[in-house]
Amino acid sequence: MKSLTIFLLSFCMLLPLFSEGQTNTDKKVFTFKIDEDIDPAMNRRVRLALEKAENEEADLIIIEMDTYGGAVNDADDIRTIILESSTPIYVFINKDAASAGALISIACDKIFMAPGGSIGAATVVNGTDGAAAPDKYQSYMRSMMRSTAEAKGRDPKIAEAMVDEKIEIEGISEAGSVITFSVSEATKYGFCDGEYASINELIQDQGFGDAEVIAYETDQVEQIIAFFLNPAVSGFLILIIIGGIYFELQTPGVGFPILASIIAVALYFIPYYLNGLAENWEIIIFFLGIILLAIELFVIPGFGIFGVLGIICILAGLVLGMLPNQNFDFEFVPAADLFAALLTVILAAIASVGLVFWLTPKVNEWKAFSAVTLAGTQQRKDGYTSSFYSDNILGKTGTVHSRLRPSGKVEVEGEIYDAYSRGEFIDKGEAITVISTEGTSLKVKKTEA
Repeated sequence: MKSLTIFLLSFCMLLPLFSEGQTNTDKKVFTFKIDEDIDPAMNRRVRLALEKAENEEADLIIIEMDTYGGAVNDADDIRTIILESSTPIYVFINKDAASAGALISIACDKIFMAPGGSIGAATVVNGTDGAAAPDKYQSYMRSMMRSTAEAKGRDPKIAEAMVDEKIEIEGISEAGSVITFSVSEATKYGFCDGEYASINELIQDQGFGDAEVIAYETDQVEQIIAFFLNPAVSGFLILIIIGGIYFELQTPGVGFPILASIIAVALYFIPYYLNGLAENWEIIIFFLGIILLAIELFVIPGFGIFGVLGIICILAGLVLGMLPNQNFDFEFVPAADLFAALLTVILAAIASVGLVFWLTPKVNEWKAFSAVTLAGTQQRKDGYTSSFYSDNILGKTGTVHSRLRPSGKVEVEGEIYDAYSRGEFIDKGEAITVISTEGTSLKVKKTEA
């Protein structure tokens, strides 16, 4: 009995050590990088990384930060996710956390910095010339910086002074310049919890030396999405979209051109949509353009306002889908991005038109199309005819019964006939001459006075 008691006491004394060792080896540290501009693509990357960390049941998340900032709305989304995380999140600034990067860093539970690192300079600037944005944007940023610092126990006044150059803090900043801290300054004023040469050194010193370190990497799907976001690929897809629509209209019923166009539309918009660039209304504008163009071609013969609006909507939808604008607000869209989007769409449209004119005469020569299209013509001199009228009416004159736009009705020798012009509009009452009787409608031209 005495031996059993001694064994149980020894086991109880060793159990905490055993448990501690087991827990330490089972810990997981999840790391990912914010090393590019804060934009919709980075917003998506952070969301996916944090979802992966949650699925891995990580005990600690470390963000390796090196950015000069970016879009305020995307930075707000990221800092909100971080603030709501139940898993501790540290940031390792290696080397810069400026502007939106500073906001995200302050939202983390702990801030660590590499030698030579800096944090601050969070003034909101526009995307055109880098000038300070209007005060409504500065006020919004000041509020976010202040509330985020309060949530993490950091000085909200200092955080606000990183945005507003008019705020003066005795011994820290003077009016006329925003705060940007070096490592030593950030440590002194509570915006840095330690200096480390590398993220591995940080992990070791924070008691996670034996933990499993999981570095986030984009999967194949994300790599494919990134490939289709390349402007050159986007331009090629635009070429297929426009060319496919045109060739389907030229050879209705073939199916292949319009199928290629539909696939190209999906490959164009889906990656931009997943990255938060293409909004629902921008995609709707594109399809509205298709509908307007179809109405112009099939319902209202000729080419007028519907056709022009259709082309404008199609091109606008393609351009807007590439840009992170907020309901036509381009304040924070970099001028280079706007120019690149416009250039991509315009050059692709021009190339597609050129390709259409070059390929159209060659289409009927392709074996792939000869099986589904009628390349030959059936001449009247060979005995073929589709005329519903006798040759006696050919050359007769009459008047327009209902306006030709370019089709309508004409009156010839007291009889009403379906008719169409050579493309021009002819008003009611105008004199016309019948120039062809083939088909179910007369072809007419305006009679010159």
